[in-house]
Amino acid sequence: MPPAGDLGRLEVDVKHKSFAAASGGKLHVLQGLVLSLGGGEVGALVGPSGCGKTTLLRIIAGLDRDYEGSIGLPDHGRLGVVFQEPRLLPWRTLEQNVRLAAPEASDATLIALFRALGLEAHRHLFPGELSLGLARRAALARAFAIEPDLLLLDEPFVSLDDALAARLRDELAELVTRRPVTTLLVTHNVDEAIGLANRLFFLSDSPTRVVAEVPIARPRERRTPEELAALRAEIARKLGQT
Repeated sequence: MPPAGDLGRLEVDVKHKSFAAASGGKLHVLQGLVLSLGGGEVGALVGPSGCGKTTLLRIIAGLDRDYEGSIGLPDHGRLGVVFQEPRLLPWRTLEQNVRLAAPEASDATLIALFRALGLEAHRHLFPGELSLGLARRAALARAFAIEPDLLLLDEPFVSLDDALAARLRDELAELVTRRPVTTLLVTHNVDEAIGLANRLFFLSDSPTRVVAEVPIARPRERRTPEELAALRAEIARKLGQT
C-alpha cells in the first residue's frame, strides 16, 4: 500500500508474469519488475517492442490478475486509461462517449476540457466523422473527465505524424500540469518520454525488468536544450552500464 503522506503513490512489484505458449510451454514476459511513482508524478515506460509494456499496464489496471506480485494503487483508485486505439462507441457522439465514462462531470468541466483539447467544434460528431487525431483527443478527454487518481496511457500518439503527435503531447502536458495526476505512459520514443515525464523507466527484453531509472527534477516547460542534451547523455550512460 502507498505510504502515509503520499496517498497518490503507485507501487508496482511484479515478481513473475507468463503466458501459455503455442508449443505448450510458458512464455515468460515479466520477471522481477519493480517501480514506484509519487503522487502527481508522470512516469514513462520505454522499452523494445513486445517486451510486455502493455501487459504491465493491464496488470496495473486490474484487467489481468494472473501474475505473481503486488500492485499498490493511489488512494481512492479512480482510474483513467487511454489505449493505443481510441475505442470510442461509434453510435454515440464524441460528447456522449465522454459523458458515458463521466456522468457526474459538470457542463463547465467538459466545456473547459473540450476547449483545452480543441474539441469544442467537434463535440456533436460521431467517431466515424473524426480524424485519428481528433479521436485520440476524445480518448484523452474521456480519461481526464473522470478526474482520475491514476492515469495509464498506452502509446496514445502512435501512428500520428510528428507535428500532430507533438501538439497532442503539449496538450497532455498542459492537462497534467493543470490537474496533477499520477501518470504512467508507455512509449518507444525517448524524446517523447523526456518531454512528458518526471521519471523514466527503461525496460529490458523479455522477461522484462527495469534496467535503468532516470529522474527528471526540473519542470517540463523550463528544460533548456542544454539540459535535454545532458539528459540524453545520462540516459545513454545508464543504459551502457546495464
